[in-house]
Amino acid sequence: MAFSIRLTEEERRIADSYAKLHAISVGEAFKRALFEKIEDEYDITVAKEAYQEYLESGKKSKPIGELWKELDL
Repeated sequence: MAFSIRLTEEERRIADSYAKLHAISVGEAFKRALFEKIEDEYDITVAKEAYQEYLESGKKSKPIGELWKELDL
């Protein structure tokens, strides 16, 4: 699948510089940036859901010192 995007001259210079700095094509730079963004947003969503489940479970956290005492550390 191919995509086409419009960039200003300034944006194009920045994209070219970034790609050159990392020795990759501009297309690869955009592909990496897109998937990094997708992964970050996915991770945030999963973390929010896990935290909500934790809150709804009624469990309470403890200070780390208490855990160390329980484990005899």
